Amino acid sequence: MSRTASSTLSVIIITKNEEHNIAECLKSVSFADEIIVVDSGSTDNTCGIAESMGAQVTITADWPGFGPQKNRALSLATKEWVLSIDADERVTPELAHEIQQLLVSSPQHEAYKIARLSNFCGRWMRHSGWWPDHVLRLFKRGSTKFTDDIVHESVKETNSLGTLSGHFLHYPYPNLESLIDKVNRYSTDGANKMLAKGRRTGVAGIITHSVWTFIRIYFLRRGFLDGKEGFIMAAIGASGSFYRYSKLLYLQQGKDQN
Repeated sequence: MSRTASSTLSVIIITKNEEHNIAECLKSVSFADEIIVVDSGSTDNTCGIAESMGAQVTITADWPGFGPQKNRALSLATKEWVLSIDADERVTPELAHEIQQLLVSSPQHEAYKIARLSNFCGRWMRHSGWWPDHVLRLFKRGSTKFTDDIVHESVKETNSLGTLSGHFLHYPYPNLESLIDKVNRYSTDGANKMLAKGRRTGVAGIITHSVWTFIRIYFLRRGFLDGKEGFIMAAIGASGSFYRYSKLLYLQQGKDQN
């Protein structure tokens, strides 16, 4: 599809050891004018696959956190519009067409949210707080940037924000073990983030947050409608909360002793 020079698109992706994901991700955004991959030291063939598919690959020596790393990728983008996508996400053909149609017209907003449909252990999660899971990912370059959060980063909302009708497909966990591993890693980052903000907790807080997380996911967000996967997701969500606040407890104790 032909487009005017004023409506070009950069796609930005950050990676580390994503050789099982990166090819399908890149195929789904092949309509873009520029694809930028910023890799934080992959030991697999992520970078080789990305380069072979035409992506511009930059390797960084350090890991500053998700927000700062995505801002690094954003700083390398040169086109008018930017689409941020994770390696475990795919742009559907319908969403690709919608984005292209938007860029050949006159966009009414500076940024757009896009829904994500996530797959967990082979099941498309329609409840449990996983759908529609809108994320701000398409925006005019220069209008916004990512927050500096080391985990659970997001694009800062602009004054002019729209929502696309299409959605990403999201494959965050190839198996249960990968989810458990990610919960452990993210809980460490989350605990450090809370400590930096002056948050504190005790045993009662650990229990309260863990129980509330299960109730919120399984009952309030109707995770029970997602079958056994909904129950497992609620239980692991509660476990993540338990890990995060338990780690915070010991981090604050270490800080108090110094």
